[in-house]
Amino acid sequence: MKKIQRLILLSLFVLNANAQELTKDNVNFTIRQIPIPAVKAFYIGRGFSVEQIQPYADTCVYTTTLRNDKTDEEIHYLRENWYASIDKKKHSIKTNDYWKKQFEKSKITPAQWIAFRLSQMPEEQVYAANGGWNQGIFSVNVPHGSTFDLSIVWDEKGKQNELTLQGVSCEK
Repeated sequence: MKKIQRLILLSLFVLNANAQELTKDNVNFTIRQIPIPAVKAFYIGRGFSVEQIQPYADTCVYTTTLRNDKTDEEIHYLRENWYASIDKKKHSIKTNDYWKKQFEKSKITPAQWIAFRLSQMPEEQVYAANGGWNQGIFSVNVPHGSTFDLSIVWDEKGKQNELTLQGVSCEK
């Protein structure tokens, strides 16, 4: 059964191959929406029930890669500073603390929480120069069917920088 779940998950990722990528000042950011069935399959495979993961699957969930291609400077980010905007109204990126409180209501186990947390884009990270990178999953608080701009904020030597992907889709 697990082999079938993996094949289904892989096919769902391939079907939704609408990756968006942007590079600014040698910082590269790529996102791809994860379809609702794939979100559910991924977390069910990590011990969640459908009921437990449904609130997360109901948000707009993306897989992402962030890479620092600067030759001499490290960069630092706090994910809580990232945001989506629709018609100039800001919408939050859901944090791990937010999801932990939600999942506590459905009585997830410590193992389920660890599996969830490890799959997420880190809340904070420092990327070394010359290709420091990471990947993970995050969710955006916008309605399905909407299009939004996604702003990624980081600092470099204390100076704030921002990269904005425009026209990001949250498909149903």
